[in-house]
Amino acid sequence: MSTLPACPQCQSEYTYEDGGQYVCPECAHEWSAQAAPAAEQARVWRDASGNVLQDGDTVTVIKDLKLKGGGGVVKMGTKVKNIRLVDGDHDIDCKIDGFGSMGLKTEFVRKA
Repeated sequence: MSTLPACPQCQSEYTYEDGGQYVCPECAHEWSAQAAPAAEQARVWRDASGNVLQDGDTVTVIKDLKLKGGGGVVKMGTKVKNIRLVDGDHDIDCKIDGFGSMGLKTEFVRKA
């Protein structure tokens, strides 16, 4: 019995090979059999200017961002300290004075 890699999305051990692809029957994720395992690939987050971001960096918002739910607007030029980089639809978890905790996308910030 051969050992197939676990699914990089849901970590399921029930993956199977279909041609040159691996398939996860639980979340339907497909990936190339030639691709490096997720543990070997390091995600790199970049700001709007292409600078590499790291946890704990300070960034500046480059565009007015409307908050969902009528919570106001985060103005261009707002500094955000001590960011945390995460995987998901928003790349940055942070706290902004006057607004509280929120998620930002890296395309709307620049490293300070």
